Amino acid sequence: MKLNANDHRRHAGRRLPRFVFDYVDGGAEDERCLRRNCEDLAARHLLPQVLRDTRKADTAITVFGQRWAMPAGIAPIGFSGLVRPHGDLLLARAAAAEGVPFVLSTASNDRLEAVRAAGLERNPQAQQWLQLYVMSDRAIAEQLVRRARRAGFGALVLTVDVAVSGLRERDVRNGFKLPFRFTPSTLLDLATHPAWSLSMAMQGRSPSFVNLSEAEGGGDSAQLQAALLARSMDRSLVWEQLDWLRRLWDGPLLLKGVLHPGDAERAARSGIDGIVVSNHGGRQLDAAPSTISVLPRIIDAVAGRLPVFVDSGFRRGSDVVKALACGATAAFVGRAAVWGMASGAEAGCRSVLATLRDEVARTMILIGADTSADVCAAHLQPHSTSPGGSLV
Repeated sequence: MKLNANDHRRHAGRRLPRFVFDYVDGGAEDERCLRRNCEDLAARHLLPQVLRDTRKADTAITVFGQRWAMPAGIAPIGFSGLVRPHGDLLLARAAAAEGVPFVLSTASNDRLEAVRAAGLERNPQAQQWLQLYVMSDRAIAEQLVRRARRAGFGALVLTVDVAVSGLRERDVRNGFKLPFRFTPSTLLDLATHPAWSLSMAMQGRSPSFVNLSEAEGGGDSAQLQAALLARSMDRSLVWEQLDWLRRLWDGPLLLKGVLHPGDAERAARSGIDGIVVSNHGGRQLDAAPSTISVLPRIIDAVAGRLPVFVDSGFRRGSDVVKALACGATAAFVGRAAVWGMASGAEAGCRSVLATLRDEVARTMILIGADTSADVCAAHLQPHSTSPGGSLV
């Protein structure tokens, strides 16, 4: 029985080969940041207010003029086709069916046009955003942005915390890189996970980063594929050059990977339309703080000038409500959605999202909030110091 995201995680751990599960589940170096994300969320408490009318328990919010069924969506997930064939399509359909946004990664394994069409099949109002990595050849980013505009993606999310890839030691130990080379231990791993191995074999080819070329089936080199997996990005991209993206994209532009209040304030001053407070799920800088611990200072820095979203470590509806109480507009989930997709394809991901929405609604009722907008700082217990010593 799968009652929550962690139940799906356990099932995913049984279905996926070790190197695939570790790619999804792991973090950088000692994985302290990964743990802090969850520990600091758990250490932050909600204060119920009683005798409130909560008959509506309306979890919906409006973002950039569009309705979301709850204040949560699916974060960008690279290489999801390694978890299941056409994983991006499965995630897009699940998000659309549950009425929440899906952010497609540049490192996706399905063409962005097909992902857009898959979401619209489930919901004519499907909300899809494109996450953008800018590699050294900026022509790749430019063609991605042009195609996203034509396909009807609603927002562009520039990821800014990957000047160099974090050292993900689980991946190194598993030999997970492109081009992938099989070892005796890898072959044994595949043999002991026949369902996953059969599904990959039936697909007929290994998943690749198919959006690097504008032409379908176009020629993106093995070196370019490996560079994207290693997050080898354009380190010359700075604040003053964001006008380059503005000339290409006239919709909402968000920055993902903001942790410093000074960066948040500069984003608001620069006309950025939104920020995502993120430490990449603990996969980049292991010494980085948890997102929930810096979120209040980010909220203060932007002073209501733009919406603030957050990700990294969110597993439960109560986690999402804690983010709202800190002032966030919504939270994005990544691993939880992938665990659901791994354990049950589209239906598994929908189960994770539906459970999350039920948990958000239940938490709201229990703290005396009738709508998402009613959740506020009054529902937070004053700051305390966790056993680990971080201020949460």
